[in-house]
Amino acid sequence: MRDRLKILLRPLILLLVWLLVYNNLHEMADLIVYRLIGLKEGTHLAESIWFFIFEVPKVLLLLVLIVFLVGVIRSWFSPEKTRKALEGKSLFAGNVMASGLGILTPFCSCSAIPLFLGFVEAGIPIGVTFSFLIAAPLINEVALILLAGLFGWKVAVIYVVTGLVIATISGFLIEKLKLRKYVADWVFQVKANQASVEEEKLTLADRIQTGFDTVKEIVGKIWIYVLIGIAVGAGAHGYVPEDYLARIMGDGSWYAVPLAILMGIPLYSNAAGIIPIVAVLMEKGVTLGTALAFMMSVIGLSLPEIIILKKVLKWQFIVIFVSIVATGITIVGFLFNFLQL
Repeated sequence: MRDRLKILLRPLILLLVWLLVYNNLHEMADLIVYRLIGLKEGTHLAESIWFFIFEVPKVLLLLVLIVFLVGVIRSWFSPEKTRKALEGKSLFAGNVMASGLGILTPFCSCSAIPLFLGFVEAGIPIGVTFSFLIAAPLINEVALILLAGLFGWKVAVIYVVTGLVIATISGFLIEKLKLRKYVADWVFQVKANQASVEEEKLTLADRIQTGFDTVKEIVGKIWIYVLIGIAVGAGAHGYVPEDYLARIMGDGSWYAVPLAILMGIPLYSNAAGIIPIVAVLMEKGVTLGTALAFMMSVIGLSLPEIIILKKVLKWQFIVIFVSIVATGITIVGFLFNFLQL
């Protein structure tokens, strides 16, 4: 009883510490850079180091908080529950529901094959399956919280809505194109495991502990990518001329969005690594639509995911999949550049 009480009280105490630190990050960065280190304000080196010292704890604090919440949420979800929830749904309703579940069940690209197999075995349409597989990495809680923290909730909501639209319409089109023939033959020969597994019932204390375990597992794996991403952003923040990155991505020109997508596809990063770089791009003059297109291509069309999917899909399917998603991202980029949001 006492141990469970500790588990319940610990997140409340840590949340207070979190709020105290997070609300004083700006002052802490000023103290370290300008007083302790003694750098002169306004120099390139000072700007880069200040950006790094400010953004690293900010991003990591946001990351820890949201991963903890995701871990607690995930204790109510599992790939099996997700699969069962999508069984028997009509095509478009299934696409919408799969896209929504992709947000709540944040599986990474490494989960693509087992999830794909499970969905196919359950008789879920290919298009519905792809709505989920597109939404899961593209729209995740980590990206949502980081975007809200760096750019405000307006940009975060835009990101979620556009991601849902891309995932839903892409899955719908994939199903209508009848691409089942381009799925590897061995996929349909895999027999579904029909053994029913009784799910363990967890208490609230168990779910909170699951949140802590998730933080330890996920943050422990990706913190280095956060540091690398912010370091790149810090270098650009302090040393890259203000109009240089904007010129590379077209500075609002018609080719800016396609160029951003082409630049993004070969890269590989998760949301935690790419969003700080996107923040610098926007600071240097890259428009919101172009920046969102770049971010979505890095997260949703990364080469590692494409390589993984090649194990279960023929190259024709891969080409069509990339083309549809890239087209959707392009339209989103043009739209928000046009609206000048």
